Amino acid sequence: MKSFLSWKTARSNRVAGALVGVVLLGMGISGVMGEDKETIGERFHRETALSWTRVLKDVFSRKPPRPPQYKTYPDAEVIELPEPDYRGLTLEEAIRQRRSVREYTRKPLSLEQLSQLLFAAQGITGHAFGQPLRSVPSAGALYPFEIYVIVHRVTGLQPGVYHYAVRQHALEVVKLGDFRRRITHAGLEQDMLGEASVVFVLAAIFDRTRSKYGERGFRYVYMEAGHISQNIYLQAVSLKLGSVCIGAFLDDKVNELIGVDGRKEAAIYLHAVGTRE
Repeated sequence: MKSFLSWKTARSNRVAGALVGVVLLGMGISGVMGEDKETIGERFHRETALSWTRVLKDVFSRKPPRPPQYKTYPDAEVIELPEPDYRGLTLEEAIRQRRSVREYTRKPLSLEQLSQLLFAAQGITGHAFGQPLRSVPSAGALYPFEIYVIVHRVTGLQPGVYHYAVRQHALEVVKLGDFRRRITHAGLEQDMLGEASVVFVLAAIFDRTRSKYGERGFRYVYMEAGHISQNIYLQAVSLKLGSVCIGAFLDDKVNELIGVDGRKEAAIYLHAVGTRE
């Protein structure tokens, strides 16, 4: 812990300098582009907007094949999770208490708490038409998200990167190690990423949704990230934990850490959870 704190202190000056450089670069780019040039974000919104012409065209357009519904790590060690508990704080009270919490204690999460958070994020809650349904809404029930857990402090688990196996309600070991520095750096030096007990990485396999909805599916994927994160927030409140969602991070660094290519599957959202006073 001491080395991690020392690294944080020594790093602060570098962060300040880097941020100044980013701001100045951004100012320069905006001046060159001019106000009338369409931005990437504006083009994305236009290209994924629906019209009757686009709807009809989309019916006959070629879409990517649908990837497997479940990602697995066949050679990975599997760690079974405790059964979720369906009793807890009322929804109304969880909503009332929900806050973004960025400071945590050193107390680890229990495996039961981690199990509950993962169930809230993507757990199977029932079946319809022979298909499993999960704890969050998903366009076409296609469920494009995979959940990776960067474990810093969980009782009974070694620090490392884990993948949530939805069907088994279990964890698959992706790789072991202390990744506090790497995830903090990848998260633009936001300290809560290294100080939390766990960091959830919400990664999307886009073609699961694009196989039905084409390019419009990208919008649905991003919406679903919000659904998942809100469930994590509310479950954390019920467990008397602190949590915060994080959208600012270096995509390539996070993708590399969890072992995805950043194109077919990419990190979309981070969510830190830790114990609080």
